Amino acid sequence: MSNETSATTTRRGQAPRGERIADWADGRLGIYSLAKSNMRKIFPDHWSFMLGEVALYSFIIIILTGVYLTLFFHPSMAEVTYHGSYVPMQGIRMTQAFESTLNISFDVRGGLLIRQIHHWAALVFLAAMMVHMMRVFFTGAFRKPREVNWLFGFLLFVLGMFTGFTGYSLPDDLLSGTGVRFIEGVILAMPLVGSYLQFFIFGGEFPGHDIIPRFFTVHVLLLPGIMLGLLVAHLILVFYHKHTQFPGAGKTNNNVVGMPLLPVYMAKAGGFFFLVFGVIAAIAAIASINPVWAIGPYRPDQVSTGAQPDWYMGFAEGLVRVMPGWEWNFWGHTVNFGVLIPILIFPLVLVAIAVYPFVESWVRGDKREHHILDRPRNVPTRTGFGVAWLIAYFVMLIGGGNDLWATHFHLSINSITWFVRIAFFVGPVLGFIATKRICLGLQRRDKDKVLHGRESGIIKRLPHGEFIEVHEPLDQEQLHLLTQHEQPEPLELGPEVDENGVRRKIPRSQKLRAKLSESYYGEDSVIAKPTVEEYKEITSGHGHH
Repeated sequence: MSNETSATTTRRGQAPRGERIADWADGRLGIYSLAKSNMRKIFPDHWSFMLGEVALYSFIIIILTGVYLTLFFHPSMAEVTYHGSYVPMQGIRMTQAFESTLNISFDVRGGLLIRQIHHWAALVFLAAMMVHMMRVFFTGAFRKPREVNWLFGFLLFVLGMFTGFTGYSLPDDLLSGTGVRFIEGVILAMPLVGSYLQFFIFGGEFPGHDIIPRFFTVHVLLLPGIMLGLLVAHLILVFYHKHTQFPGAGKTNNNVVGMPLLPVYMAKAGGFFFLVFGVIAAIAAIASINPVWAIGPYRPDQVSTGAQPDWYMGFAEGLVRVMPGWEWNFWGHTVNFGVLIPILIFPLVLVAIAVYPFVESWVRGDKREHHILDRPRNVPTRTGFGVAWLIAYFVMLIGGGNDLWATHFHLSINSITWFVRIAFFVGPVLGFIATKRICLGLQRRDKDKVLHGRESGIIKRLPHGEFIEVHEPLDQEQLHLLTQHEQPEPLELGPEVDENGVRRKIPRSQKLRAKLSESYYGEDSVIAKPTVEEYKEITSGHGHH
């Protein structure tokens, strides 16, 4: 009896099996201490922060649907004769890649839906990445200590573009084959090394027999693996640096105002993931995309009408389409500038986007950490650059689809091409000037609201007959929002001669830095904030209604 009691006591004194397993894992992996320090981390709440979450959840959807599609896709360029369930294609010779794509679409349960979810999720991923990067750019969230995280996000976007290209090339249909042929022409336009690269990539003369298997390996293994590593590093840095936040009451560079990761933020994030998944699935179920059965298998002697890449390649496509067909022939070689110049401009634009945070930091000479976001109106030059880039992008997007614009709107394709050529140089300049003036106008309005209050809409008649509108003073939170931003002084080169009357030798880099600093923070780019003295003088009753 005593033995039974002892055994029962021992069993009751032991922790549950799940707890013992957790203790065993924590003793070897340190999970509990890691979770304890991070699961209560505070995240600020703002709708624009969900743009990054849309990109993250779209990437997860891409991985899940991609694994399913990989089980049924055959990345082979071996030719077969189709005898599947899609009657209009029966008896047509095609590659096994195209045949397996038809089988996924018509014979695999849920295959067509998964294919379309995969494609739509890729488009949403890149769109969300682009808008997310624009939010980061316009608000200055890339400043120290987040320059490296900007590079990670930039690389994710660029790799996503190439992953998308290799993905829609895999079915080996007439549309994707035309795109691959386009890329082959771009490679051949590279002087000296073009023909060698073409043979290396395609394994011989186009189209060869290796490009689809190679694209498959790159698409499902190499690029997603790199992107997954960059994504994990990106999220780790977000945790490490803490999240940026918009200016407001109680928000400083030294704190974060928001909700804890567990349970509030995780619950909202989980619900938002299923919302994104549901919206993408609904779009995929309603809107058909990439119907390869209507296009047919790729044949080198044919070109599909209205051949367009996905939107994220529109900029590069537009550059090539609107560039004049200039060629130089010398020493028995032809250099095609009609393709060479665009393929040089495209990476230069990408490099400019990547290094911008470092350029702005150099111009400003500011080594401090920044965790409070800028209002775009308070940095007119940066905002103008962002708008100018967007205009250039969308102008070239029109150029990349000039044939469709011509057929749908009954316009001359030559007129559209010349419009794009002119607008590519004129549009960004006009956009920069207009954006800067709008930002300065908004700064003036903010200053007026601080000094005179907001318009109440109440009209009052004074004893001497004058009608005035009553202005209501702003509360302290609004006053803080409109006046909390910094206004750095532009860098100065100093006197041209030193104390001994000797002319100073100023490096060209310093002169350039001073000019750029003047364009960012000079009188033409800043409306001075109201001073405390001005505010007290007006609000004391002198001229204040």
